[in-house]
Amino acid sequence: MNTTRTRTMPEIMVFAAAGRTVEQKRGLARDLTEAMVKNFGVPAESVTVQIVESALDSKAKGGVLFSDR
Repeated sequence: MNTTRTRTMPEIMVFAAAGRTVEQKRGLARDLTEAMVKNFGVPAESVTVQIVESALDSKAKGGVLFSDR
């Protein structure tokens, strides 16, 4: 295994509309971390997951605000 790769600190950013529970965010962070460990060969302690939430009136898809859906 490449030792340089194991020293990297991968960071995953997830952009989502607000409204998920803390339990859902915990589960996502856990699953993404496990995927990085499995596929990138890094220790779990080196993986950072950041969930960036947008208010429903600040995010749109197809020209329609999420708050209007």
